[in-house]
Amino acid sequence: MIVEYIRYKIPRERQREFEEAYTNASRSLDASKHCQMYELTHCAEEPELYILRIEWDSLDGHMKEFRSSPEFREFFRYVQPFFNDIQEMRHYELTKVSKRKDLAAA
Repeated sequence: MIVEYIRYKIPRERQREFEEAYTNASRSLDASKHCQMYELTHCAEEPELYILRIEWDSLDGHMKEFRSSPEFREFFRYVQPFFNDIQEMRHYELTKVSKRKDLAAA
């Protein structure tokens, strides 16, 4: 598995449009067999900052398979207006330092 992080800086007046674009674009992620999970987060301290986190089955699954698919073309159609707002876009590998608590059990 590989985790992609995309960090955006979106002015307040474009935030609603940005979130709507990702709501629409998420259908393409749902349709991709390579996308395992995604979440768009909004910074509480600096409201113009967002991070999109996507878990892919592999780097090739994202970069070769998804990016050459019809799903990517549809995805990019929605998010392309925000491409210049990206501050960082990188892929990360998980380390052994990790834990996720089961929130349902709490």
